[in-house]
Amino acid sequence: MTKLAILADIHGNLPALEAVRADLADFPVDLVVVAGDVINWGPFSAQVMACVVEAGWAVIRGNNEYYLTDYRTSRAPAAWSGHDQWPLLPWLRAQMAPRWTTTVAAWPDSLSLRFPDAPAIRVVHGSPRGNNDPIFVTTPEADLAARLAGVDEPTLIAAHTHLPLERRVQGVAGQSWQVLNPGSVGVPLDGQHVARYMLLESSDDEWRATWRELPFDPAPVLREFERQDFLAQCGVIGHFVVAEFQHARLELRPFILWHEANCPERQLTPDILDDYARVDPLPYVDEPYWAGWKADGAR
Repeated sequence: MTKLAILADIHGNLPALEAVRADLADFPVDLVVVAGDVINWGPFSAQVMACVVEAGWAVIRGNNEYYLTDYRTSRAPAAWSGHDQWPLLPWLRAQMAPRWTTTVAAWPDSLSLRFPDAPAIRVVHGSPRGNNDPIFVTTPEADLAARLAGVDEPTLIAAHTHLPLERRVQGVAGQSWQVLNPGSVGVPLDGQHVARYMLLESSDDEWRATWRELPFDPAPVLREFERQDFLAQCGVIGHFVVAEFQHARLELRPFILWHEANCPERQLTPDILDDYARVDPLPYVDEPYWAGWKADGAR
């Protein structure tokens, strides 16, 4: 019987990763796979990189790895040059020694795992269409089947949403897939301060998934943000990044959607926070993340 541990979306959160590593000691596995977004958002990216690389885990790139490898290159979108909305990019680059950029440059974007005693697995970060393409419990069946067309492996592991998921999807000509998301190690977005990962055990026709949830204290992450003077470097965007660690809920995207809908020409200066504080953000929160706001109490 093959046993796997699947991690994703660590996002530079060293205390959460340490909780997962301690828990894994009780569950010997044949392989640990990380489905992207090892770095960025949290303030311990370099330390998390060292842990993951030294452990010898199999890793793919997520969208946050591209922020490291493509920033200030000809591959970078023009928007990335705007410091107001993308202040985390220079901040991330400053955290990472060149050797880590070289390591990430060689990671693949997906993996195909083929063990003799279980169905083959495709590992991606977002979806087979791209690392920024999310799969939710609310994604329509026909839309999801279209995204999976061409995936030969009957099991797909995706991440990016930070929300645990298990779905079975029926395609054309009898093709079907088991779709799994391990949730996020480092940035939970459902109102619970827990580090999540997934254990898989092989069987003849599918993988049996068990999710692990490990409480962790966000205080060390918040202290490290303060020590690095993160808010001074990352401004309004940094404010919402810190809030996501404080509240374990989606904070930055609702603000961005509000800004785009109501005052797109307005600069992201600190005074905008006072105006946004008077807004009900829930209409700007994507439905799969409502639980995080309801758990913590929408303002």
